Amino acid sequence: MAMLEIKDLEVYYGMIQAIKGISFEVNEGEVIALIGANGAGKTTTLHTISGLITPKHGTVTFEGKEITKAPAHKIVSLGMAHVPEGRRVFASLSVLQNLKLGAYIKNNKDEIEETLQMIYQRFPRLEERKNQPAGTLSGGEQQMLAMGRALMSKPRIILMDEPSMGLSPIFVNEIFDIIKSVSASGTTVLLVEQNAKKALSIADRGYVLETGRIVLEGEAQKLLDDESVKKAYLGE
Repeated sequence: MAMLEIKDLEVYYGMIQAIKGISFEVNEGEVIALIGANGAGKTTTLHTISGLITPKHGTVTFEGKEITKAPAHKIVSLGMAHVPEGRRVFASLSVLQNLKLGAYIKNNKDEIEETLQMIYQRFPRLEERKNQPAGTLSGGEQQMLAMGRALMSKPRIILMDEPSMGLSPIFVNEIFDIIKSVSASGTTVLLVEQNAKKALSIADRGYVLETGRIVLEGEAQKLLDDESVKKAYLGE
């Protein structure tokens, strides 16, 4: 059984159909890349999975439980975290306050502190800047904070939406190294990313989304070698 299963999903914005009956699955321990051009429906797909949008048709099943119409906070408590596009940190709050907000579903103070120390080990810069307002961080540091905040809930699966957007090449490499280490530590990853080459280079499998439909799927390396993918998404 897949950890996350999306079946026949249809999503509308008013009269406009954004997602047109897509089905895919994510197995435990995998890194799955969802790639496609702007407007393909990638962010809408993540928002639907994490309960921010209710689909018109289809189902989302997480670890055997249907969560299609579950509220977002309930989905977080089941073990799913979402790192949104554009980072969305609370600019006026400190780095530490942002991180602690990620643990709002946890009640055990010792567990929260232990998780916080693990986040600081993975993101030393966040510990150095823990008392700074989050809005004073660079774009790359804010992305690390958004990822750290999501990991504070100790999710079984993490959804990441365009983590490399707007970052310098050095930070892009660093963010992808962190995604690899998150995966290696046992967290399943569903990654939406316009940098298709980078995403597929760390993924196990991938799905290509075009105007709300999945048009191609397969092992990440096969997609990297696919001529149509190279032409459309890899600039080759």
